[in-house]
Amino acid sequence: MEDPDSDPHLYSFKILLSVLSGNMSAGLIIGIVVVFLLLFFSAMISGSEIAFFSFSPANLKHLRDNETSNNRIILSLLDLPKRLLATILISNNFVNVGIVILSSYLINETFNFTDFPVLGFIIEVVVITTFILLFGEIIPKIYAAQKPVLFATIMAKPLRFMTKLFYPLSILLVKFTSVIDKRIARKGVDVSMSDLSDAIDITADENMDEADTKILKGIVRFTDIDVREIMKSRVDVTALDMETPFNEVLETIIESGYSRIPVFEETFDNVKGVLYIKDLLPHLDEKDDYDWLSLLRKPFFVPENKKINDLLKEFQEKKIHLAIIVDEYGGTSGIVTLEDILEEIVGEISDEFDTEEDEVDYKKIDDKTYLFEGKTSINDFCKITGLDDDTFDDIKGESDSLAGLILELEGEIPEKGSSITFKNFVFEVNTVDERRIKKIRVTINDNETDENVQDDK
Repeated sequence: MEDPDSDPHLYSFKILLSVLSGNMSAGLIIGIVVVFLLLFFSAMISGSEIAFFSFSPANLKHLRDNETSNNRIILSLLDLPKRLLATILISNNFVNVGIVILSSYLINETFNFTDFPVLGFIIEVVVITTFILLFGEIIPKIYAAQKPVLFATIMAKPLRFMTKLFYPLSILLVKFTSVIDKRIARKGVDVSMSDLSDAIDITADENMDEADTKILKGIVRFTDIDVREIMKSRVDVTALDMETPFNEVLETIIESGYSRIPVFEETFDNVKGVLYIKDLLPHLDEKDDYDWLSLLRKPFFVPENKKINDLLKEFQEKKIHLAIIVDEYGGTSGIVTLEDILEEIVGEISDEFDTEEDEVDYKKIDDKTYLFEGKTSINDFCKITGLDDDTFDDIKGESDSLAGLILELEGEIPEKGSSITFKNFVFEVNTVDERRIKKIRVTINDNETDENVQDDK
């Protein structure tokens, strides 16, 4: 008579019936209990990872204000976040590996999958992995994210014990990752300002308005702008000579509407101080011989190539709003204000003293044609026309304005009506005098070059 145990199907069915009927061996019962205990430990350790690293400032304040033993342990663990994370990962991996090995052993001891290897693979790998992910990872992490303080409080002492238990492994892991971090940081990532601006355009959703996008682009470009790119040129600066009578000083202040005015001796290259109009208010009724020079404040000089983000920090530290820009020879190039710097992020800032002429230094004729003031900075020109900041880097040289760009291209002051073609841009000199290009008509063509446009010089 054939032995029923020799048939794997009958044997497996027999074992399944014995399990369902409650006739399990003590070893099998202990093994199942251990698997569930390990699954519970896996859930608690996985949840603690989310709990400890998702504390809000309010949660941390609550922990510091309530000095219980568990709260002190939590804060001490958070003081070494890399070591804590390494301990959690090591512990969780040990537990999960234990679940997989013990579950596979119990299944192989209970069932015979010799003739059904695919079914054995599904049970041993897919089912076990699903249980670990669902009950050991996903569910506890969702709960821990909702109640991080409670979860961290429960796991504070167990994690402190595991931190000491796995100290050698966690320190080794932390040092290894630190080496990788240093190598990556040393190598760096070569991302241009143009790439970041393009990324903002791509990721901006329909709900983000144009103003928000411009602010983000301004922040991206903020650290890459020199003060000479945004300064007001010396020819446009309102300044006072030290020899100016007091009554003329008052007239200049009223006409300009500025709150701070540079004061020079003999020439603007020799700035001696800055007159704050608020300092002058108590002395408005003084006679014409009043010594207004006693009110001057010390000027703040910065070089042309200083980055505006560094200048903003100095403005904050020194509590001033105006800087005198000097060139490499010590001559005065112009001035820059706190408002000029902030406008690079938030766009044009207008106040009650700004006139329409002050606010607009260009006119849009059609979608491809503009009329710009020659003093318009290349930086502003690119922002207005939506061009990349580095469009003219190869040819602009030391120039920072449209007029300077034309001089770089031509090598001389062009005549009125002259046209200069560069790539897909046509610059037509609209107004000029013997020393200065005042207005420029700019046409932006679709093609990279426009052969129909000739130099009319």
